[in-house]
Amino acid sequence: MDACLDLVVPMKRLDRAKSRLRGAVPGGSGRHVELALALLLDTVTAARAADGVRSVLVVCEDERVPVALRGTGVDVVDERGLPGLNEALAFGARLLGEDGHVGALQADLPALRPVELAAAIAQAGGARAFCPDKEGTGTTLLLAGIGEALDPRFGPGSAAAHAGTGAVAVGVGTPGLRCDVDTAEDLEAACQLGVGDRTAALVCASAQSSPG
Repeated sequence: MDACLDLVVPMKRLDRAKSRLRGAVPGGSGRHVELALALLLDTVTAARAADGVRSVLVVCEDERVPVALRGTGVDVVDERGLPGLNEALAFGARLLGEDGHVGALQADLPALRPVELAAAIAQAGGARAFCPDKEGTGTTLLLAGIGEALDPRFGPGSAAAHAGTGAVAVGVGTPGLRCDVDTAEDLEAACQLGVGDRTAALVCASAQSSPG
């Protein structure tokens, strides 16, 4: 498959990211920041390795993110003042150029496998498509049609919202692509699937150091 898809990955300021995961890794706010970065790094590492993906652009609002992404082959822009997730994604898509083939990928998919993302891209076949999360109500991946605007509708009920824009569901048989991590239970589910090196090192190290 020709690598022609450019992906935007949004990332909040690390102190505010993944608030429902606070305490999932013992050690205070510093460990929470490490976990948010680990989820991001494992996600973009898998995305960069997927057939069909040409580039990955992280849109963040934290000076620590570009430092963490050095040497990964991932592009990053630190843009402050964007009012929300959809605005950050639309901003990134404009930077990439919406006359090509753009998509949006959530930043919390540590169990993602490159082959899963490649399969979803191939299934879409250049058309507008989305991958629902494991509950079926959210969205982990949104693909614009080739040469079309991204038009993201992330938020509560985003799967139905994206379907309402004409996007077709893809990747329903890809558990890693569907396993976004918002809670400690989600993190456990991702670990059962098998997470990337950075998340595994952090979570396993924490488990080994916990009493009992």
